[in-house]
Amino acid sequence: MQLNKYFLSALSSFIIWGFFSLALKPLKDYPSLDILIYRVFLATVLLLLINVVFRKKALQADWLAFSSLGTKQKYSTLYLTIIGGFLLIVNWFLFIYAINHVSLQSASFAYMICPILTTILAFFILKEKLSHWQWFSILLCVISCAILSYGHLKDLLYSLTIALSFAFYLISQRKNNQFDRFVILTVQMLIASISIVPFLSNYSVVIPKESLFYVLLVVIVIVFTIIPLFLNLYALKGMNSSTVSILMYTNPLIHFFLAVFYFKEAMNTAQIVSYGLILISILIFNEKFIFGRQASSS
Repeated sequence: MQLNKYFLSALSSFIIWGFFSLALKPLKDYPSLDILIYRVFLATVLLLLINVVFRKKALQADWLAFSSLGTKQKYSTLYLTIIGGFLLIVNWFLFIYAINHVSLQSASFAYMICPILTTILAFFILKEKLSHWQWFSILLCVISCAILSYGHLKDLLYSLTIALSFAFYLISQRKNNQFDRFVILTVQMLIASISIVPFLSNYSVVIPKESLFYVLLVVIVIVFTIIPLFLNLYALKGMNSSTVSILMYTNPLIHFFLAVFYFKEAMNTAQIVSYGLILISILIFNEKFIFGRQASSS
């Protein structure tokens, strides 16, 4: 595993996201939609300020690059960027709701299966090949989901939806890498903010009075939103899919240990077996990368 700036960027982003629940749990008494709205709007304002004040050259360079594209490429770039913004909103809302109102384990399990779901989508959408071992690991993942769904269908549905929304985000952004990543992130946040505005007329956001809310919100926006998202998007410029699959598991493993040992969430036998199968499927899925073998394509 080559230790370079892309590797360190990806690893850092997933480690940071792994501790996200520490900032979210104290806000469990606030509606998830309120947290989402404040998070999106504050992140958008901060990103716009940073770009306008400190990154004018990057904005100008990207605008010139976009203007030089053909009509088809322009539409493709706009489509991928807009889709990315919508997928981020869906993923964030479900993740916040799952942590504060379902269980931390459901959020953890979502990012355990996300890399495998991403690969399945890449197989059908991007026509990427899978080895026989990888197909076998996917089968284990399906069995694990079936075990988890027994008596915990709600948790499973949230896990799958969270995982799919982030998997689609990764797939959509895999080809959207010809521009500055910080600029792309800013545009996606702007799109997310605009998409929320029409719903505000039918939703009354209660303005929090507690200072703790705003302190944690700033931490969430800067530490758990802008920094890891930028690091993750930057890493996509120089990392292959197998490395991403390995590093992504840092996030849910931290979530899992926090849920069990810090937040004292109960674990039953079915959940332990399910997580065990997922860990085995992770090793099998990445056996080529771990053991340095060339896997045959199916």
